[in-house]
Amino acid sequence: RMLTRTPSVVAQVFLLLSIVLVIAIAVIQINQQQILSPGLKYGIVLDAGSSRTTVYVYEWPAEKENNTGVVSQTFKCNVKGPGISSYESSPGALAKPLDDCLNKVKERIPVHLHKNTSVYLGATAGMRLLRLQNESAANEVLASIQNYFRTQPFEFRGAQIITGPEEGVYGWITANYLMGNFLERNLWRTWVHPYRKETMGALDLGGASTQISFIPEDSEEHFNSTLQVKLYGYNYNVYTHSYQCYGRDEAEKRLLALLLQKSNASANVDNPCYPQNYNTALTMKYFFGSLCTQSLRPANYHPNQLVNFHGTGDPGLCQEMVSLLFNFTACRDREDCPFNGIHQPKAKGNFVAFSGFYYTMNALNLSGHFSLDDFNSSMWFFCSQSWTQLQFMLPKFEEIYARSYCFSANFIYFLLVHGYNFNAETWPQIHFQKEVGNSSIAWSLGYMLSLTNMIPAEGKLIQLPLKPSLFAGLLVFLTATALLCLLFLLYLCIVSHHRKNIPHVEHVFIQE
Repeated sequence: RMLTRTPSVVAQVFLLLSIVLVIAIAVIQINQQQILSPGLKYGIVLDAGSSRTTVYVYEWPAEKENNTGVVSQTFKCNVKGPGISSYESSPGALAKPLDDCLNKVKERIPVHLHKNTSVYLGATAGMRLLRLQNESAANEVLASIQNYFRTQPFEFRGAQIITGPEEGVYGWITANYLMGNFLERNLWRTWVHPYRKETMGALDLGGASTQISFIPEDSEEHFNSTLQVKLYGYNYNVYTHSYQCYGRDEAEKRLLALLLQKSNASANVDNPCYPQNYNTALTMKYFFGSLCTQSLRPANYHPNQLVNFHGTGDPGLCQEMVSLLFNFTACRDREDCPFNGIHQPKAKGNFVAFSGFYYTMNALNLSGHFSLDDFNSSMWFFCSQSWTQLQFMLPKFEEIYARSYCFSANFIYFLLVHGYNFNAETWPQIHFQKEVGNSSIAWSLGYMLSLTNMIPAEGKLIQLPLKPSLFAGLLVFLTATALLCLLFLLYLCIVSHHRKNIPHVEHVFIQE
């Protein structure tokens, strides 16, 4: 009897212990995980474009994934006024418009983290042009930003003019990161590299430059024109090219300069890309003041002289004029060279087109992906409208943008179809979109991701007691132990019940 009691007591103790341990481990693991989640780091990126500056706030967990932070956008603010390159003559005036956004940013980031939050400013094609035109003015603008950030509580990591290829690759990183092409969560809620997931190409249209970036069919063959990017422990060879002066605003200034050149009357010029009955007077400096139009300046150039442009809303003639902005003959029909003599491997796979591409399509009432025929008919219809009709058609009406959408649409057509060689078959592979979830598709997030590679991984706020694999293993082991103990106790119960019945039977026999 003593012998059966001992295993029974041991089994009960083990059963109780297993249940207590399973509950304890689960409770500790869940609670510790909750304590760990507020361990966030923040980063601020100022995207100083040619037409405006945008401030982005990013956050990521203090513990990092495979040497790169898992970053998400939590706030975005458009700085009032033009891009920073417009402040060449009054760099001191930059502080006021920046203040409005930075004050909002301070409210978004916990005060105790301000001094550990890095701020990066990346300036793009507008500043690249200004530096080529007037290096000292460009340096003064950057110095005034540097001075401004000395008065801010954040850790300023410098104002840089990023190169065209960098802008292209950072945009490509952002698009693929947001589409989940680098990382995805598995069943255990841990981040893993997606199995055999294709990356997307990126098309970015800014005010002063445009970028195309994608992984070519054979990156070895195009080795000279590809950049190697390492993210989450994987290498990617990305082809990227940035076309200076092919941003929306600079391209339009080149169109206005060409129209003036071709017209006989220097004071009144017809513009087939402006809507019918739209009239505006622009100074010569407005379109000839740029480095992109310098070669087209007339001999009698007077910066303040006014030129009257009259819109004729003629889609056919508009197309003809826009085609003159591209040099399609420089390549002499070589297949891997679409225009301006630039080498480009064949575009393959899906692409995401953002920034100016998205805004133009949105004005034409198109979004996502659609056929080239749909695009052409929408463009033709839009370009035939009069100025008064347009005011009722556009979701948001601002004169400076409204008058130019027809030009932008034609420019995009020539860039994508005759420039990058998209055709009726491959056009639907382009997705026109502005953001994924709450995060904007812009080079700034890719820039931040690349920079988080350099931010050392912080010690975890509270070490998770167990790694997910060990936690799962222990749960299985303890549950199995508990089940075995339970089965053993059941077995003991049955045996002891059986034994109780045996003496009773013997007794009956003896009586007989």
